[in-house]
Amino acid sequence: MWQCAPSTTNTRKKSLWPFKTFGCCDWLSPFCCRKQSLYCTKCYSSAITTNSLSIINSIKMMRRPRATTVNAVKYKDVDSDLSFSQTVSSDEDAEEWRPPKPKSKAPNKTARGTATGEKKTTTKKTAKPKEAKAPKEPKAPKVPKEPKLRAPRKPAAGRKTQAAKSLKDSEASVLAGMERKKVDNDYREKTGGIQTDCPEETRAEESGTSVRTKEERVSFIVSESYQRDRWADEGSSQAWLGVKKEEVDAEDFTFDEPCLKKQKTSAACMGRPTNLPSSEAQSLRNELNMNWDLIEVLSHLTCVERWVCANIIMLLREENTVPFMVRYRKDMINHMDADAVRDVQMVYEELCSLAKRTQSVVQTLKKDGVLTTELEQNLRNCRSADELDHVYSPYKKGSKLTKARRAKALGLEDAASALMNTPHTLDLRAWIKPGLSSVEEVATGVEHILADMMAKDPETLTYVKTLCEKSFVSIQSSAKPDIDKFQLYFDFTCNIQRIQPHQTLAINRGESLKILTVKVNIPDRVKSDFTRWCINNRWRPKTFAKEELHAIIRNAVEDSYKRLILPFLTRSYRTKLTSAAEKESIAMFVRNLRQRLLVCPVRGCVIMGVDPGFRHGCKLAILSPTSQILQTDVVYLHNSNQPREAEKLRHLMTKYSCSRVVIGNGTACRETESFFADLISRRYFHPLDVSYCITNEAGASIYSVSPEAVQEMPDLDPNLRSAVSIGRRVQDPLAELVKIDPKHIGIGTYQHDVSAGALKTALDGVVQECVSFVGVDINICSEILMRHVAGLNAGRARSITEWREQHGPFINREQLKLVKGMGPKSYQQCAGFIRINPQTLSSVRSSSNQAPEVPEKPAAKKGKGKTGVNVSTSFNPLDQTCIHPESYHVAQRFLSLVGGSVDQIGSTTLKHCVENKVKTSSVEELARTLDTTPETLKLIIDGLTQPPGFDIRQNFGQADFKRGVVSMSDLRVGAVLTGRVDNTALFGAFVDIGVGRAGLIHKSNITLDKLPVSQRRRSLALGPGERVEVRVLNVDLQRGRIGLDLIRVLQ
Repeated sequence: MWQCAPSTTNTRKKSLWPFKTFGCCDWLSPFCCRKQSLYCTKCYSSAITTNSLSIINSIKMMRRPRATTVNAVKYKDVDSDLSFSQTVSSDEDAEEWRPPKPKSKAPNKTARGTATGEKKTTTKKTAKPKEAKAPKEPKAPKVPKEPKLRAPRKPAAGRKTQAAKSLKDSEASVLAGMERKKVDNDYREKTGGIQTDCPEETRAEESGTSVRTKEERVSFIVSESYQRDRWADEGSSQAWLGVKKEEVDAEDFTFDEPCLKKQKTSAACMGRPTNLPSSEAQSLRNELNMNWDLIEVLSHLTCVERWVCANIIMLLREENTVPFMVRYRKDMINHMDADAVRDVQMVYEELCSLAKRTQSVVQTLKKDGVLTTELEQNLRNCRSADELDHVYSPYKKGSKLTKARRAKALGLEDAASALMNTPHTLDLRAWIKPGLSSVEEVATGVEHILADMMAKDPETLTYVKTLCEKSFVSIQSSAKPDIDKFQLYFDFTCNIQRIQPHQTLAINRGESLKILTVKVNIPDRVKSDFTRWCINNRWRPKTFAKEELHAIIRNAVEDSYKRLILPFLTRSYRTKLTSAAEKESIAMFVRNLRQRLLVCPVRGCVIMGVDPGFRHGCKLAILSPTSQILQTDVVYLHNSNQPREAEKLRHLMTKYSCSRVVIGNGTACRETESFFADLISRRYFHPLDVSYCITNEAGASIYSVSPEAVQEMPDLDPNLRSAVSIGRRVQDPLAELVKIDPKHIGIGTYQHDVSAGALKTALDGVVQECVSFVGVDINICSEILMRHVAGLNAGRARSITEWREQHGPFINREQLKLVKGMGPKSYQQCAGFIRINPQTLSSVRSSSNQAPEVPEKPAAKKGKGKTGVNVSTSFNPLDQTCIHPESYHVAQRFLSLVGGSVDQIGSTTLKHCVENKVKTSSVEELARTLDTTPETLKLIIDGLTQPPGFDIRQNFGQADFKRGVVSMSDLRVGAVLTGRVDNTALFGAFVDIGVGRAGLIHKSNITLDKLPVSQRRRSLALGPGERVEVRVLNVDLQRGRIGLDLIRVLQ
């Protein structure tokens, strides 16, 4: 029966239009299913009679004033938790309820406008122009007698207006056609715009809010992208040159929301929009040989403007590195930061891999003799690996013959085609032959073929995905109650649109360990609506068909959904959730690693590195201010000879004037810390003012036995090498941590649950980014550090080291062209990140006797494969800045324009000259005068005004040195402490508060008002190394857990 029975009230009776329908139904309620459905919810039969249009128009007239009554509110409340899939076809039917003839309806509307609901109707009319835009409308109308529809005035009609599609066979086809077109439009809107979590985005009441939220999110993420590349420009101190940053809206800061797709970089173009050259674009299309445009798909998947995607593809194909693009090609990538560019690069590489795999599959199927034109087109239409596997899996070698292929082998493909195109001519008995002994077998074979066709039909898959996306699809995990692990997920259910990344990874880990059982629950409404749509629209026979043929189609739809489409949807959801969770986890690794590498170095003092231990003692290493090893030793601080060991410590520290101690956080860390704190409290090292800090020693043991450590410290015991590494991690964290595989540094969570290849690529990219943006002094940096400069690799770094050993220090950047293996492209990529420090150059020259001969030696190199390379032999002051050699001529002209010289680089005088010039003429005007881009000119200004030896890491926090120690038992609930973020996870941040156990700030306690404006972003806004003020919420001594609340971030 109809779900909403006729009301018995007099008012309700007046709004009903009673008439007889199909056998099981007696009344048609205008509020069927509360969604204006015209279908019977029992038999799926259409309630449209031959006189349907007149009935619909009459019902429309009666429904119009009811949009402003209490029923409208009740409708929204009831359906707030219902899925779109429950009544998709019904929603499309609602198009029929709108007034098709403005002239005839206007008087009635006016007359009724004075009724009870006039005020509500008037208020909602103001929001409708947003919804009324329908650029696709002119394509659809085919009915000459129906005029173009006006913008709907009723709240219930909160969708784009459409004209009727056709009136070919009967009025029932009008409804079906409108259903199909409406869903297609919904899908185009979904794929072309910004996604939303609202399951009923077509409602008038919610549409306005949804639009505003989308606009805010775009603006919010844009401002973030510009703020985050601030340090990529080497920490520009020119506040008067910066782009104005937008204030973050408070509504955008919610950690419990799902990770939204990254929005476009900007609503307005900040760079130079260009397109790929026609020859380049054609070459790219020929390489891929797919049925979709790479740039368009890339733009859709990454939500980055099309012209930016085209530029990034062109730059990547020209072998440009990400750091080079982010710093020196900002105008081409629209000021995107390194993370965003790497995301585009990753998706681009995935699409290229998909194209290669598709070509391989096509060749395999062609070789097997099963490739048809239709199958090849289906393969080349695939836009993801899941879609490709879905199409290719039935044809894989070793897979059993599918039911559809067996039926096709029996020759029933023509029968299935006849059923859909000319069912009036199909006689199933005529297909009985050897192998098909009965009509039932013939019908079953046709059903299997149709089911296979439905499961591979793009329009059908698009429709069912649209239904699911607007339904309450959930993921559920369960386990046996007698298992201790994964207790949070024993009976866990969550909407797939709301599940958090760490929950997905935890569920995957539990499933892989055979502890959890996981399934995806898709509502039954999706099946019912999908079945109805297929039977009455997409897979409806073109001509009259007998009831037995309709039964075949109905069975085929149900079989296709249950056996083929439902498993495909489940796999697709699991894959998407895992992929999104892995990306978020890797992004967390990237943020943590970047902040760990950019910790400010502690320079100008002697440091003692301590690798604590019990049985084998504490290993010591005394390091000079330049990280040279002065002395190593072993002391046993945790036995009966403590006074003697303390005297040895005092002797070493006094001998080398060492006042800084760095203790690793491994075994015996707390005991060693207490020992030093006790000596400091008794002023044992007087007159030295000694302090200590705790540093993360993750990866030190692995590095101590690596080939690089053996080559660097061949005469040291591996245990002593660990002490050296611990001390150097504070002296110069970047130079030391690059020696260790990033995955061993101890950052992030769920490291072993994400793709190892993707994690390694992302972390290596961050290391290259940090090393390049900080810059390296080519005359003193190690070979290992040099490998991570953009444009260099292990071979080129080794060649540079050999050249430096043979010919002495580099005098200028151009001498890099003389190095073996350094071609024009490599030089272009690395030159801007390499520094020639005059102080270092003079010190290296004074320590070696080769200085007078250095200018002569490059000439001898020319005969070894470097003929025709002319390089200068004089020092260029611009080589100590971040300015790229390709812009030296612009920098010289700018210096002439402001009245300065290269000898004044970094001086206060030159800075004042530049400031005065920029105040009188804007950067854009000066850029036009110098025939360059504003981005390049800003970089030149930064390079000329930054002091000599400028380091972007000076804006980041240093290690915290202290003189006392507290224990976990000293903590009290409500106590306010300061600490430093040690690590961040997807669920919160771990803070070292100096008690030997890190406390957890849950993400729910990291709120907008507690963060600086520059850190207000949708992802977790804290990273390793940041100093914070926290309040103790709870202390669990038994489990060793401390709960903290964030008070503020200390600048």
